Amino acid sequence: MAKKIGFIGLGTMGFPMAANLKKAGFEVIGFDAWKGVYEKAEAAGFTMVDTVKEVAELADEAIISMVRDYAQNVDVIFGDNGILSAENTAGKTVIVMSTLSPDAMNELGNRVETESGLKLISAAVSGGASGAAAGTLSIMTSGAEEIVKGFTPYFDAMGSNTFYYGSEAGNSQVAKLVNNMILGINMNAIAEGLKLGNHYGLPHEEIIKLLQVSTGDSWVARNWSDVSEWTADTALAVLQKDLKATYEESINNNLEMPFNALSSIQLFHSMGKEKK
Repeated sequence: MAKKIGFIGLGTMGFPMAANLKKAGFEVIGFDAWKGVYEKAEAAGFTMVDTVKEVAELADEAIISMVRDYAQNVDVIFGDNGILSAENTAGKTVIVMSTLSPDAMNELGNRVETESGLKLISAAVSGGASGAAAGTLSIMTSGAEEIVKGFTPYFDAMGSNTFYYGSEAGNSQVAKLVNNMILGINMNAIAEGLKLGNHYGLPHEEIIKLLQVSTGDSWVARNWSDVSEWTADTALAVLQKDLKATYEESINNNLEMPFNALSSIQLFHSMGKEKK
């Protein structure tokens, strides 16, 4: 009999992640605040329920939260009809796959394990909507190692690379910030390089081809056709949020990270987008 896994948050990232779990043979017990996704979810074979509480009660061992931010995670876990309101959850685990600050994730983990019989691990993701659809996400995990390792089949269904960063729930969020900080710096660098080339009339496409086979190569260069289309109200906004969070971490911990600070300020301008 297929294991039942709870999945809360069936948005741009969450839906294809849940779909890959279903394709891997798991039964997905789903919930989303937007009921418009229910018809599509049921057509994909998900078992959709009306409350988060039902998700927690029906899941065999794990409930994934893939909602937008800290406030939504607090509501999902601690709110009325939330995960902690369910009755038969002792020994189950909440897998938070949202991107939060390290401190916020640690706070969630401490609250969950203090106020209930549940466990919490963090599993931040990188790879965007295309990686979620293809099942090739990079998944950065942290929390109790035996729990993380036990959920390897879930992570393998959603991603192609899973990494473990220690027992503190917030550690995976630090790894996510590191990754996105370097992404943001690379994006600014390529955009500035293209600006110089364009000033001298160099063919845009030929510069990108050069970078892809030379020392200027990076994931950004290899995927520039997609990255250059990121918009101010979607992917760029999410990235800037992470760059700002990284800046706050550098201030709080007295770490000099000037390239990150500059990248967060210049991101929209470098990419030729209007901030909304």
